[in-house]
Amino acid sequence: MGVKQYRPTSPGRRGMDSLDYSELTKKKPEKSLLAPNKKKAGRNNQGRLTVRHRGGGAKRQYRIIDFKRDKIGVPGKVASIEYDPNRSANIALVNYVDGEKRYILAPLGIKVGDPVRSGEGSDFKPGHALPLKAIPLGTAVHNIELKRGRGGQIVRAAGASAQVMAKEEHYVLVRLPSGELRRVDEECMATIGQVGNIDHGNISIGKAGRKRHMGWRPTVRGSAMTPRDHPHGGGEGRSPIGLPGPKTPWGKPALGHRTRRNKRSDKLILRRRK
Repeated sequence: MGVKQYRPTSPGRRGMDSLDYSELTKKKPEKSLLAPNKKKAGRNNQGRLTVRHRGGGAKRQYRIIDFKRDKIGVPGKVASIEYDPNRSANIALVNYVDGEKRYILAPLGIKVGDPVRSGEGSDFKPGHALPLKAIPLGTAVHNIELKRGRGGQIVRAAGASAQVMAKEEHYVLVRLPSGELRRVDEECMATIGQVGNIDHGNISIGKAGRKRHMGWRPTVRGSAMTPRDHPHGGGEGRSPIGLPGPKTPWGKPALGHRTRRNKRSDKLILRRRK
């Protein structure tokens, strides 16, 4: 999938480009795999704002994705490659021989008609899912489980892939896209290949309105605010931060300050991403 350029008919068009969507084979999604996707505008279940700068945007329906890949031993075939507005990756519709249809993340190089299978004994081809213990060293994988049966939780974005590095006791050592080296239970499932739509990161949005269509509202710099609104605010003209390090709007350290508190998985991380 390449990047499509536009003629500069306006200032917004001049800086804009988009994907050409040549890989997609179907425009309308499978109705049986759709679910409502109510907008939250950055609010949690108590109605409190937990993510700033969200709201508005085009309506979306959620596509139910099979992250668990638990159709063990049931062969399937790719019926279509589709766009998903809820993620950066494209999705593939798989028709299984027992009549069930499921969406999976579309790996790089997968085409309509390709076979797809889960479980030990599956081929080492893009889209096939196996336990990590059955995957050869050096293989690129994505959609990796961190807990058996929970479904893939990491390496799901467009163009992402991890690499199987080593096997020790009941763990498999995986190098994640961030550079982190992490042990993962050998029984956890992973999908062979790199996530497709690799040009997603090369897109230039071009204009503010396009960002609003995605559900993002404007962001104001802290240095443009008053001192009561932000720790960086105030001063005559442009002023430096002036504090010992940059701060969030609520005075907490920002930009590089470590906030990790999950000590339970520290023993599983051999090399931090930083």
